[in-house]
Amino acid sequence: MDWKVSQKNIAAFFLWLLILSTVFLVVSLLSPDPFSLITPQNNKKGESSPPQLSAQDELPPLQSPPLIPLSPMATVAPPILAPDQPPSPPLRPPLPLAIEEECDVHLGGWVKEPREPSYTNESCRTLPVLKNCGKYGKEQEYLHWRWKPDGCDLPRFDPRLFLAIVRGKKLAFVGDSLARNHMESLLCLLSQAETPRNVYKDAGDQFRTWHFPHHNFTLMVMWTEFLVIGTEKTINGKGTSAFDVHLDRVNRAWADKIPFLDYIIVSIGNWFFRKNYMYEKGELIGCVNCNEGNLTDLGIGFAVRRVFRTALRFINGCQECGEGPITLVRTYSPAHFEHGHWFTGGYCNRTRPLDEKEVNLFAGTAWELRKIQLEEVVIAREEGKKRFGVLDLTKAMMLRVDGHPGSHWPAKKNVNDCLHWCLPGPIDMWSDLLLMTLRQD
Repeated sequence: MDWKVSQKNIAAFFLWLLILSTVFLVVSLLSPDPFSLITPQNNKKGESSPPQLSAQDELPPLQSPPLIPLSPMATVAPPILAPDQPPSPPLRPPLPLAIEEECDVHLGGWVKEPREPSYTNESCRTLPVLKNCGKYGKEQEYLHWRWKPDGCDLPRFDPRLFLAIVRGKKLAFVGDSLARNHMESLLCLLSQAETPRNVYKDAGDQFRTWHFPHHNFTLMVMWTEFLVIGTEKTINGKGTSAFDVHLDRVNRAWADKIPFLDYIIVSIGNWFFRKNYMYEKGELIGCVNCNEGNLTDLGIGFAVRRVFRTALRFINGCQECGEGPITLVRTYSPAHFEHGHWFTGGYCNRTRPLDEKEVNLFAGTAWELRKIQLEEVVIAREEGKKRFGVLDLTKAMMLRVDGHPGSHWPAKKNVNDCLHWCLPGPIDMWSDLLLMTLRQD
């Protein structure tokens, strides 16, 4: 009797097992992803498969620029908008870098852009008069181009996303008037999401600080012609426009402030094109553009390499900085004077970007200075534990002969500005690249 009962139980067990197996097989075959419930295995040793994102979490593909990798980006909180700002969709975290395609953003060209700029000379209250090209009659064609990297896209600047990333942080531009030009561009872009407050300006308006209270973000600019100490030579109490430049002595006016910063964008270059005298260890070692028989003309590249090494080495050695700040070197942005220079009748009246075929991109001083800057960043990374990156935009700006104020600014004595950039204008691309870089951090 017991044996018969056992036989019935065994038969019932196998019958249920057969039914369950059949159901599982049918469901698996009908499912669009029959293995979606299986934990993903490593593709390679130490590498895991990219996470699956739901439809509401998925973001447009973001490409990686040719920057030195920084640490993985920390999670950021959604922004708090000013009371007078319209609501925006909630921010979502960027895609992991592991599933982004690599893209060399510095390689590409300018293509037509039908959209209007992100701001105008009316919507940006902080736009400086010297960069307000539209007010002084410049044709608007130069506004309708965007930088298109080869094989990918450079996303347009999103001020709310930027402010979310830098919430509670301090960012400073360190350099000459082009560093300030970049800060002014970024300020206009960010002001479309939150109105900044001007909280500090020194007597010479060389150091200025803006604060975005709803994000507790501080934006600064710190003027320095050379990054190191430079003193103008005088004759009978009058400046000569020539400088004594101490290549191994960092300018502490900006350098002493780096322990309080989270991000630094460093850039210089144009002040080395004048007559300057180079010093190391307090001794005169040569000159640049001096044409004096008793002195060696060391060349602009030599001087730029030395000052970047001094500045980046100082940042690397900052004991009070902890692991920060993150330092980004903005590569050289060239001027476009034709048939002269500032005070010798030079002008820039072209109305569209150059094609790559119209300029020798990989020769000349601009490309040499870019190469030096990239090399010095690599050296800085090898020497210390601080984080360094590059905003590589030299090629892009070499082509934008049309983006300068030229004669469209309140100049005296008919001097044309073919060095700085109109606002809005091509320089706004620098912040596109900056935002992409910060998203990698």
